[in-house]
Amino acid sequence: MTSPARQTRMTRAPRRPPDHSAALAQYRRRAAVYDLELALFEPVRRRAVERLVLRPGDLVLDVGCGTGLSLPLLQPEVGPTGRIVGIEQSPEMMALARERVARNGWHNVALIEAPAEAARLKGHADAALFHFTHDILREPLAIANVLSHLRPGAHVVACGLQWARFWAWPVNLFVLGAARHSVTSLAGLGSPWSLLAPHLQELRVDTMVAGGVFIASGVLRQSPQQSPTTTGDSS
Repeated sequence: MTSPARQTRMTRAPRRPPDHSAALAQYRRRAAVYDLELALFEPVRRRAVERLVLRPGDLVLDVGCGTGLSLPLLQPEVGPTGRIVGIEQSPEMMALARERVARNGWHNVALIEAPAEAARLKGHADAALFHFTHDILREPLAIANVLSHLRPGAHVVACGLQWARFWAWPVNLFVLGAARHSVTSLAGLGSPWSLLAPHLQELRVDTMVAGGVFIASGVLRQSPQQSPTTTGDSS
């Protein structure tokens, strides 16, 4: 059994920022098996998309869209009159996303190959999804760029890995192994949504997978004077 002292050392993540070069190399290696790796977390994806509260005709940003796994769930929500913009910096992942779009004949999807902080976006979207995008959630410039292209009141949903309670060491061992395989910095795994929180009203944070996965959702602030509230549950 892992001792409390060792557990504390394990969850004290290095305080280094995300590394773009390391992320590109990481996803170059993972691209071919990415869909299989994420299969375990499809229930999380479905719940996250439900939290977007999309309507026909909406424009939604899929931030860090990877191979486009969220597109089949987003499509029926926005309908043929809606639009989806996927943002992904990995050329290998983006190539697979483009293949998925072409194969399904989706004409309402635009894909932007760029880091989230540098993506050239137009207009203001109705919602934004951050699905297992820890490095992006810990990059202030990325958050700022995405949120600046959302309308006030837009729904924002983020989900991904997080540290569970300190005593849930088997879960945290799983989180540590998965994170080392999928992120370039463990910093912020205690509350990965914290950079989003000040910008959101009605903030709600729920957990899944025995506390090792979070789903944070809220709506973009109408005014800076309004403060977010947080509720949570576990499942």
